Amino acid sequence: MSLPVREQLKYWGIAAAVFVVVLWFLGHVLLPFVLGGAIAYLIDPVADRLERLGLSRAAATALITVAAVLVFVLLSLLVVPTLIRQTAELINVLPTLFDQLYGFLTSTFPSILVEGSTMRQTLASIGESIQERGPALLESVLGSALSLINIVVLLVVVPVVAVYLLLDWDRMIARIDALLPRDHVDVIRRLAREIDATLAGFIRGMGTVCVILGTYYAVALMAVGLQFGLVVGFIAGLLTFIPYLGAVIGGSLAIGLALFQFWGDWTSIGMVAGVFVIGQVVEGNFLTPKLVGDSVGLHPVWLLLALSVFGMLFGFVGMLVAVPVAASLGVIARFAVDQYLDSRLYRGVAGTDRH
Repeated sequence: MSLPVREQLKYWGIAAAVFVVVLWFLGHVLLPFVLGGAIAYLIDPVADRLERLGLSRAAATALITVAAVLVFVLLSLLVVPTLIRQTAELINVLPTLFDQLYGFLTSTFPSILVEGSTMRQTLASIGESIQERGPALLESVLGSALSLINIVVLLVVVPVVAVYLLLDWDRMIARIDALLPRDHVDVIRRLAREIDATLAGFIRGMGTVCVILGTYYAVALMAVGLQFGLVVGFIAGLLTFIPYLGAVIGGSLAIGLALFQFWGDWTSIGMVAGVFVIGQVVEGNFLTPKLVGDSVGLHPVWLLLALSVFGMLFGFVGMLVAVPVAASLGVIARFAVDQYLDSRLYRGVAGTDRH
């Protein structure tokens, strides 16, 4: 005989409270394991595909590990140093860009920037702040990143956790399935499949779209001669998971830089704008429909809310678990709505009789 609903809610509530408390107190300790689990989840379909091709799970994991090490070494040698250098140069050159903007506005709209005007004071304040605090801000960001994800965690613990979880992924899933309460196993399995489909569509699909678009933007912008093309492409690709935001921010930044760098050369400026137009056409018509599909179910506002709340409460680890938690809550909410629409509370006595 199954437990009453009140008892079930009590136990599930206790489990949720334990999860929140553990995340609150052990967030910094759990970071490498959360990162390793996320990496294993992302790569698991590749291992499954290699198994279907005839490799054992151990051989598939070894092959993926060797490929990942090669990619990491190439990125560390070729891309990361250039990205850091361009970011530092962009921060250093921003005061000059503001000076040029100030001169352009002064010559074009002299009435707006009269002595003592609000616009003039604002532009002067922004330029001084960037010049004084830009290098310190970059140093602070890099320092906090290194303190958050230290070399040991990045190079040793996370890869080891990811490899072990990837190797044992199928056995872990089977073990968790064996521990499910038998009275609700079918419902839990169905919800788990829906959550997995949502996460696979969003994280794996949008992650692939972000990498493809970020690489395209960076290569194309550098090819047309934009000075900070790698940084702009990285920013645009990183923000692509929020619809339209990556293109708007990346396009505005790229076109703004192009106006200062290529002023008067309208062909080069048009080529920079064309890079983002082509990127949006390819994303909207090919990449997103093919890799993500229409069954994701994660609204951008819901995603931003989850990232903000979990990031504020639990820090970086909270942001990592925000997407799977948001996906799970979304699936459970839709299930609860369906149950409500089929219940006597919604349909009433007459509706129940007709049903």
